[in-house]
This record gives sequence, structure tokens and C-alpha cells, in this order.
Amino acid sequence: MEQLKHECGVAMIRLLKPLSYYEQKYGTWRYGLNKLYLLMEKQHNRGQEGAGMACVNLDAPAGEEYMFRERAVGKDAITEIFKQVDKSFAGQLYLGHLRYSTTGKSGLQYVHPFLRRNNWRAKNLCLCGNFNMTNIDEVFRFLTEHGQSPRVYGDSYITLELMGHRLDREVERLYVEAQSKGLEGIDITRYIDDHVEMANVLKTTMPHYDGGYVMCGLTGSGEMFAVRDPWGIRPAFYYQNEEVVVVASERPVIQTTFDLQAEDIVELLPGQSLLVHKDGTIKKEQILEQKVSLTNHPSSACSFERIYFSRGSDRDIYIERKQLGEQLTPAIMRAIDGDIAHTVFSYIPNTAEVAFYGMTDGLRRLNNEVRIEKVVWKDIKLRTFITEGTERNDLAAHVYDITYGSLIPYEDNLVIIDDSIVRGTTLKESIFKILDRLHPKKIVMVSSSPQIRYPDYYGIDMSRLEELCAFRAAISLIKEHGKQQLIADTYRNCKEAVGSQGSDVIPVNYVRAIYASFTVEEINRKIVEILRPTGMQAPVELVYQSIEGLHTACPHHMGDWYFTGYYPTPGGIRMVNQAFVNYVEEVLKMQL
Repeated sequence: MEQLKHECGVAMIRLLKPLSYYEQKYGTWRYGLNKLYLLMEKQHNRGQEGAGMACVNLDAPAGEEYMFRERAVGKDAITEIFKQVDKSFAGQLYLGHLRYSTTGKSGLQYVHPFLRRNNWRAKNLCLCGNFNMTNIDEVFRFLTEHGQSPRVYGDSYITLELMGHRLDREVERLYVEAQSKGLEGIDITRYIDDHVEMANVLKTTMPHYDGGYVMCGLTGSGEMFAVRDPWGIRPAFYYQNEEVVVVASERPVIQTTFDLQAEDIVELLPGQSLLVHKDGTIKKEQILEQKVSLTNHPSSACSFERIYFSRGSDRDIYIERKQLGEQLTPAIMRAIDGDIAHTVFSYIPNTAEVAFYGMTDGLRRLNNEVRIEKVVWKDIKLRTFITEGTERNDLAAHVYDITYGSLIPYEDNLVIIDDSIVRGTTLKESIFKILDRLHPKKIVMVSSSPQIRYPDYYGIDMSRLEELCAFRAAISLIKEHGKQQLIADTYRNCKEAVGSQGSDVIPVNYVRAIYASFTVEEINRKIVEILRPTGMQAPVELVYQSIEGLHTACPHHMGDWYFTGYYPTPGGIRMVNQAFVNYVEEVLKMQL
């Protein structure tokens, strides 16, 4: 319902045959480009703020360009960059990226891929990724202490500079090695181009980082690589045959583009890299040892990928989302007092549709006469050209519409499922208002995910505690119960923890104390009270997925920090403590 932005989507292709092979077999020199276009369009859901692509032509002679890049901003960016493509983009290595910003920074300069130029082919580096680093301050200090002065303060640029620095060192190592073999002039250059080991570069770059990432890149000499974070937070999949090597953020994207079965595609393991050498040699190498989360979960893979972000056309994700919906059946039955005959079931389009199918499957096992209607329709995105607050709110109220006559007024309950309830803004400003026009006896709002209580710092744009309706509800309950001292104690603990960031002590998420005194049901009721629009008549009850239910449905994706506060990395915990400090200090500032 409330669209979350997610950083980001990646796509890579390495052609393993001469370009003439593809032109003869497939009838076009654009074979690689066309496949890259499909991979990017089918991941459009992962980034609509900008897109970029790059190409390396290994056959280009000296004096001619061999590394090309196009970038554009806006929801039509993919179309824009491929309009600019001409015969110069005939190459063997392709890299594509789709961007959603989680930092608030926008503009062409922030659109991936990033490019580091040099007259030595092997020192040219093109980099993109699906990532958010939680310790960029530390990496920035490391760079500046070693004499660098990055032009932009941001994790993408800083990563480019750090990896570029390590690539320079790898080239210099090979230069010395070539000289020791008696090589001179162009023979040294050829030796370097033929012997670059990107594993060396990655092993000296990636240990500096805390965060969730899939990092992808190309070099001017023809190296291609993808590396996944050691916790396995962000996803990456690849496929290879005798013609191509392909990498993407989602499995079904590769399946559809290359007409494959799910079993043909391999998931990159945590801390693992896929490396394709200039000569087409392919290998996997463990760059970083796989890390267990601080909570000892066997997997820290992001569960929100399964609930919301990734395409529901993936075989396993489809099954998991259906199960998430089906598991809610008992709680829904309690909320409607078992009265299926006088209840209409529906969903918020479009991402909750699969969970809705699972929910109705569960209900039909209890009663075949389940009444299903498409109650809510999502209209085209309305332009926010109105700047006055009240007018903007009125505009937002019309993002969704309803099917009039879809239930019997004052007699029928309305159960409506969504994949998540994050900020609650759309519920308050739009959904509850329009559903109330149908005069349901009761509205049961169902979330196929648990309560989102904590920000994400690994690539999802929920970074401020006060934006989360569950957090606002908990703070309200604390004040109602006269427990303001809990806020003060939590602030003090968080402040001390933030001040000791340089220590080797494993950090503690002190913000979890804010929720400890209240049940899920108490917070649910307070969320309804906070989000209920003035004048609304129908009673409302919230039903959330349980943490146990989430893990049952998605057993291989145990990353649940936005629900539980159990961040897998030290950086995530430090950032949530800082977020609480920021919240309290902002409130105090407003009260002065």
C-alpha cells in the first residue's frame, strides 16, 4: 500500500563467444544489449528513480573508446538510456542498474554505474550495486587517512574510490611482476591485462564494510565480478552456459529472459564472488567468510524480499506469500467472530494479491461460501503539484478508489489484506476514509507481515523511527501509562552506546525496551486510534502476521530486524540507537 523504495536492482551479462557468433546465430549484434534490456525492465519494480548501463568492448584498438556508459533519471530512464545506444555499444561485457534512493540524494550524479577512468585499461573501473553501507564514516576516515580526498561523501563514490585504489595496487603488483620476467613496453601492459586477479581487489576492499550489499563491476581490461555481503542480506543469482554468464537480483528475471527452469539458476552464497576473467574463465571464490548474525540466526537474508520486493512470479516466493496469507486464517476468524456468511474478503492492490489467494484458500477449508470482491482499486499515481498541506492530503485521499455496492451496508464485515503497514499514512489519508463510505459493519485490516517496529539500514527507505506507526503507538502508550522515565533511560543508554562506537564490545539495541511493556494487541489498538480519520464510523481491528508465522513461511530468509530489532551487523544496531537519540533530541528541540 505505502510504496517502499528499495535500493536497487542489478543485471550483468558476459558474452563468452566472439560477437560474430551472436550476429550469425541470433541475427543481430544487439543480442547482449537486448538481453540486458529485458533483465532491467523485468526488475523495474526495484528502482524507478534512475537507471544506467555500461559496456566494455575488448576488441577496440588503442586510440578508440572501449568503455561506454549511459545514465538517466526518472521512471522512464531505462527507455531513455537504450535510446542512446548505437553500434559503439557492441561489446562483450554489459552492466545494468536500477536505482531507488534510500539516502534522499537524487540527480544524475547519484545514478549507477559509477566510472573511474584511467589510461591503463586495467585501471578503469565501472561499479554498481544493490547496497547500503552502515559504516561509511569509518571507510571515509580510512581513505582520508591514507591520503585520498573523495569528491563526494556517499557510500557509492567512496566504495568506487576504495576499490579503485585497491585495483591500482593490483596493477602495480603485476607491473613489478612483469618487469621481473624481463618484459617491456606493450608486453607489460598485455601481461597486466591478462593476469588481473579481481579476487585480490575484493579481498582487500570488502572487509572494510558493514552492511547489506551485492556489488557488481567491470574493468576496462575485461574483468567482471559480483560479490555478496557475508551475512547474505541482499540477494544475487547467476546462470552460465557456453554462450553467456548472467547475474541479476532476482531469479525469475533470469528464467524469463533466457527461458530457463528455476533449477538452472544458482544463488550466490553469502561472502561469495562470481568472477569472470578477461579470457572468459569463470570461477567462484569466497571473498569473505560467511558471517552468522549477532542473534545467531542461520540466515540473515532479507525477509522483506520475500514479502514485498521481489517478483511474486518466483516459484518459491509465490508459495511463501500464499502461506503468509493462509496462516492468518485463525486470527481473521476470531476478528469476525466466525461470521464468514456476512463478511467480504478483499486485498490492497497489487502486491498483496498472492497473500490474498493464500488467505482465501485457508478460509475455504473452513467454509466453501467465501465472498470475494475487488473492493479497492489503485488509480494512476497522482502528481504532487499541489504544495499546501491540506490540499495535498485531499489529493492523496484519491490515490485509491472503491467498488460501490460490493458489500451490504451495516451488515457485512470487510476483511482486507495488505503485505505491510509501515507508516500508516495511506491508511489514514485514503484507505480508511474510502472504505468507510461502504458502511461496513466492521473493518479488519490484515497485514501479511508482522508489525514494522524498527528502521532498515540495509537498503529500504525506512530510516526514521518516528515515521513508523508501531513506534508512534508504543511511545503514546508509554506516555499514557506514565512511563516517561523509560524514554529517558533508553535515550541515555542509546547515547552512551553511540559514544562508544569505536569499542570492540558487541552493541546492544536499546530501542527494543520501548516495546517490551506492551503486547502486540495493545500496540494494534493504539495504531488504530492513531490512524483512524476524524469522523470515521466503522470499527477497525488490525491483524498482523506473527514472527513465528513469518519464519515458518520463509524458513530460509530469517532477516527480521525491522520486526524484531535483531540487526545482524554491528552497524545496524549502532544506527538504530543513533536514530532514537535523533528522535528524542528532535522532540526536545521542538519543545524549546
